[in-house]
Amino acid sequence: MSRTRPGRLLLVFLDGVGIGPADPERNPFAQARMPRLERLLGGKRMVADDLDGEGRIASGAAVLVAADATLGVPGTPQSGTGQTALLTGRNAAQAYGRHFGPWVPTGLRDLLAAENLLSRAAAAGARPAFANAYPLADGHADPRIFRRPAAPPLAARAAGVLTRGVLELAEGRAVASSITNERWRERLGDELAEVTPGEAGRRLARIAAEADVTLFAHYDTDYVGHRGGMAGAVAALEKVDAFLGGLVDALSDDLLLILSSDHGNLEDVTAGHTLNPVPVLAVGPGREDLALIPGRLDAAVPAALRLMAIG
Repeated sequence: MSRTRPGRLLLVFLDGVGIGPADPERNPFAQARMPRLERLLGGKRMVADDLDGEGRIASGAAVLVAADATLGVPGTPQSGTGQTALLTGRNAAQAYGRHFGPWVPTGLRDLLAAENLLSRAAAAGARPAFANAYPLADGHADPRIFRRPAAPPLAARAAGVLTRGVLELAEGRAVASSITNERWRERLGDELAEVTPGEAGRRLARIAAEADVTLFAHYDTDYVGHRGGMAGAVAALEKVDAFLGGLVDALSDDLLLILSSDHGNLEDVTAGHTLNPVPVLAVGPGREDLALIPGRLDAAVPAALRLMAIG
């Protein structure tokens, strides 16, 4: 692999995805058809059985690192602290004193606002972007989003880039958190066109090509991990795989793609949140450097920002 540094960074956050044993009775990764992910990983799957002795998979196209989501804090990882740790590179559970979720606790919101990758990009003079569409009124996000907020919209608001709504979604300049538009269409009807997962991936690639640091967040993986059973989990993964295929095919040559999560869940449909490690999947220039990071949830973003010369 070449040691080329990236000119752009895209972080794709998948909520509630860990790396577990390849048990087809429990783990949908052992059942789902995911040809694009397996091609990236040189024929291997995102399961513990396919990791090497150091908890990694390296192929000619990608690197996968299994990252500890507990960060040395007792208890089961949760979304609020896990997402904050991922987006800031800080051990949020340790700072807060425990794992907390599903939303970001008030005591961590200043940390998240100041140190997330989008705010750090803006402070360094780089161009951040948040690709998700959110309900907007007069250019401002619906305040109900922030009553019990997830970390990605909080990070985007702090960086001044929570700006994409239904107009941008209709024009192909935003991506729905569910990848396809079905939930928006439940409210808006046929005035908003449906998109395939592959087209949504290509849209995300176009958004990322116009920014220096881009974030996209997908939450359905956690939702179906809690409520969808095996069939729902398999369907969710196959949609993500088609989305990933469209995205990777359209990525600019200078972009480093990182796909990661906040805690395990989906990989064991019988258990709820798990202690399993989460993936850090890197594609594009700089992936060889990501192969060398410590296997920790809070390691990927700082390493990627260093490659981008963002302090």
